[in-house]
Amino acid sequence: MKSKRPPGLLFVLITIFLDVMGVGLSAPILPKLITNIVGDVSTASYYYGAVITSYALMLLVFSPIQGAISDQIGRKPMLLFSLLGTGLTYVALTFAPNLPSIFAAQILNGLTGASIAVVGAYIADISSHEERAKNFGLMGATIGLGWVIGPGLGGLLGMWGLRFPFLFAAIITFLNLLYGLVVVSESHSEEHRRSFSWARANPIGSLKLLRRNKLILSLAAIIFCNDLAVQSFISTWVLFTTYKFQWTTVQTGLSLALLGLITAIVQGGIIRLIISRIGEKRTILLGLTFSIFGFLLFTVASAGWMLYWIIILNGFDFVVKPISQGMLSSQVSPREQGAVQGALASQTALSTIIGPLLATNLFGYFTGAHAPVRLAGVSFFLASFLVAIALSLALATFSKNSLQTSPHREL
Repeated sequence: MKSKRPPGLLFVLITIFLDVMGVGLSAPILPKLITNIVGDVSTASYYYGAVITSYALMLLVFSPIQGAISDQIGRKPMLLFSLLGTGLTYVALTFAPNLPSIFAAQILNGLTGASIAVVGAYIADISSHEERAKNFGLMGATIGLGWVIGPGLGGLLGMWGLRFPFLFAAIITFLNLLYGLVVVSESHSEEHRRSFSWARANPIGSLKLLRRNKLILSLAAIIFCNDLAVQSFISTWVLFTTYKFQWTTVQTGLSLALLGLITAIVQGGIIRLIISRIGEKRTILLGLTFSIFGFLLFTVASAGWMLYWIIILNGFDFVVKPISQGMLSSQVSPREQGAVQGALASQTALSTIIGPLLATNLFGYFTGAHAPVRLAGVSFFLASFLVAIALSLALATFSKNSLQTSPHREL
């Protein structure tokens, strides 16, 4: 018998789709905008890494706060607050005249940008234990679809100027805000709400939630290493393809759109088929294995057309996070979903601080005038190494047969 879709799931998936599509619009544009301001791609890589870090640092601090607040007042108000901040960010980027104004816009974006964490809590609220991995997979597929349309459209809109995609993103974000205000229903029932606590809402206290037991800690570590690898890849993709193959905004946008399409196909459909046949643990191991080889292949590609085929291979890596996140969310009570999803968002923000900062600086060093050897794909070597660590952790965790659900116990 076909399972019934939980109430509100379609609404929140549309919400996050529009949100991510706006983010995707700027992906092929922002590195080139910074390059135009500073003069060359190697120097721009350092500033671009710093811009990403400023955003992620704010996200690290404020995601657990917003997640904990959503446990008290509900998910919908925090989603609307996040969308308002994102829309204002795109308005600021549309008119930003220099690097300081770009930094200020990204700081605002990070300060209000907890939509992913709150949507994760929303999905956990409305999902049964059996459906969580699949629904988190749908969330990942929706994000992937946003990346299909967003970067491709951003690359095309960039032909009319590097500012125009930000204006378009602002418009659709404010439309998304209006949609959420009118249509999206609240998912967090009154009986499952709890009072706000700074002990749970600060980043350190929030991350402590991920140390509850060995299973949660191991799954969080696997997600973290995988996120670091993805951030190392994404943050240098436009820089890498511009430096090595002289790609335009259209080419970089289309390549990111292909990555989003593969992600959507894998997370929206293939993930369910594979889980039903080999189980969640083996699917994670398979995804990590494909990813290691995929990142290594990027480093040896000698022509731009090869990258598209490697993206298809590497897209299977995106089964790892939704399955791990679904397993982890099943280990905590409904009253804690917002705080735990906020903790995961903080961890993701931490990976967005470390991964791009390390990867862009490595790229800048190994493509700069004083590089001992020119190695534009150095960040992909780093990504492959990080995924290998995640695979080792997964093998150690799953071999201990530790995936039995423990009773919910609140902290």
